[in-house]
Amino acid sequence: MKSYQTLVDEALKHVPEIMPWDLRERIEQSEPPMLLDIREPEEYTAMHIPGSVHVPRGILEAAADWGFDETEPRLAGARDREIVVICRSGRRSALAARTLQELGYARVQSLKLGVRGWNDDDGPLEDADGNAVDPEEADAYLRVKVRPDQMGPADEA
Repeated sequence: MKSYQTLVDEALKHVPEIMPWDLRERIEQSEPPMLLDIREPEEYTAMHIPGSVHVPRGILEAAADWGFDETEPRLAGARDREIVVICRSGRRSALAARTLQELGYARVQSLKLGVRGWNDDDGPLEDADGNAVDPEEADAYLRVKVRPDQMGPADEA
């Protein structure tokens, strides 16, 4: 049986990653990439990279194609555009980027370290109202909060 991390590792064999500081440089160029945030709605509402397009992972396939209730025209029309997929840590984005590749998107990358890495590199974040998010508040929000019961059973000797 494969684990979540195994799926991510397999996706990353095909999906290039971009570091937050490199993305900041790319955004400032004349033809910046599309920033595609695939996190859940409450995550995106709390904070996101300014200018990013929000398409939750759960509807990505339909949003990336024409003719569906979930179609996001900016994404469906961007098959030849450079796209950087964003999540909290870079795992979900790797899987989503691989899915986009399978749908024919050739210029797709995953933001390594995700929004957490972006914030650590002092990249700007904004909330749903366009207000700047304090980096320390963002750090607290983005911190891993795995509970003991989520760690799984202890290995027996």
